[in-house]
Amino acid sequence: MKNIFFTRGIQIIILFLSVLLIFSNCKQPKPEFIKIKDGLFKNQGKDYYYIGANFWYGSILGSETKSGNRQRLIKELDFLVSKGITNLRIMVGAELSQEHPKRVSPALQTKPRVYNETLLEGLDYLLVEMSKRNMKVVLYLNNSWDWSGGFGQYLEWNGYGNFPSVVDTSVSWTEFQAYNTQFHSCKPCMEQYLAYIKKIVSRENSITGLPYIDDPAIMAWQLGNEPRAFSNEAIPAFEQNMTAAAKLIKSLDKNHLVSVGSEGKMGSEGSMELYERLHAIAEIDYLTIHIWPKNWRWIDEKNLDSTVNTAITNTEEYIDVHTEVAKKLNKPLVIEEFGFPRDGHSFTATSSAVNHDKYFEAIFQKIQKSSKNKENLAGCNFWAYGGFGRPGTKNPPWFSQSDDLLGDPPCEEQGLNSVFDTDSIIHIIEKFNRIFQNQ
Repeated sequence: MKNIFFTRGIQIIILFLSVLLIFSNCKQPKPEFIKIKDGLFKNQGKDYYYIGANFWYGSILGSETKSGNRQRLIKELDFLVSKGITNLRIMVGAELSQEHPKRVSPALQTKPRVYNETLLEGLDYLLVEMSKRNMKVVLYLNNSWDWSGGFGQYLEWNGYGNFPSVVDTSVSWTEFQAYNTQFHSCKPCMEQYLAYIKKIVSRENSITGLPYIDDPAIMAWQLGNEPRAFSNEAIPAFEQNMTAAAKLIKSLDKNHLVSVGSEGKMGSEGSMELYERLHAIAEIDYLTIHIWPKNWRWIDEKNLDSTVNTAITNTEEYIDVHTEVAKKLNKPLVIEEFGFPRDGHSFTATSSAVNHDKYFEAIFQKIQKSSKNKENLAGCNFWAYGGFGRPGTKNPPWFSQSDDLLGDPPCEEQGLNSVFDTDSIIHIIEKFNRIFQNQ
């Protein structure tokens, strides 16, 4: 008799726990893909405005390579989420035939269609961990700049000679442009690039078995980091190639958004008409711009106090011009790269960053105003998250393979544009993200 009561008791407990589990699951919103409606991002049916980060090396940290560090990756993701930073922009991988001190290593591709599976598993791991934290990622698929190989590496692979590198001071900007513009007329280069896109977009996660196309942690695929024609003559072929890449992604993946990765007018041969045509492509879901006051000579790096306001004024004008295009096309706009030097042009995490913070906050205020008015300026990804990493002891702090990976790529002084976990701007970002998430 006791056994009967005991058995029934166990059954009742199991039933109760099952009902509780079902109820609990009902209360938890199921992760969804980011959508676009009426020119705005939507997440779980709500307007989606955000301050995110560039974390280009995230998948490398997730890999079990000499540059990987899964323990640090977990720590970084937990910290980011605690500050409301849940949108990350990450590089899928580099292209490189041999190691170079100022380029990303290890490379995902060492030759066309030859992939480092360990690095792909690092990307799998990153996606799994981001999914656990309900984070979103924009994955960019190539690069105009040779610090990760990029489009120029395809030219070298196809017999165009050693590509001139802007990370080498002996190479002029004219030489670099003249070489890279050839990509858009290089048929085998484009075929290899499209094969790479198909490989990545069609991948299944080696940890979960989930196809990438079904992974809600992915917000968008991006054709490249700052793709350019690099000459007026190449513009028609450039537009044709970007259209072909976007169409290929959409043919493979009906769930995720697609963006170009454009800098805006500055990356469109100075033509707003080209910028608009590029983002009017049906398969391009939203617009992007990048803003670099130092590179564009909007500031005097030796006198930041007196030039930061000029940088803010120019930045606001740049945003407004591109927002008008976004309104016209009825698509969202993201400021997905911007940076500003620390006070005294310092590289250390302990240095002050008053002007840096002032500049960043001006951008955040533009997004907050847009969110209040339900306008097209939808968010930003600051450049770049350095987190718990720190520059090495070299002076100047150029990258060494034994150093922590930071937001600054290997071709730049480490700490130049990195935002560290101890920086005051982190608290400002947290404040704005809480506003966006609670409105």
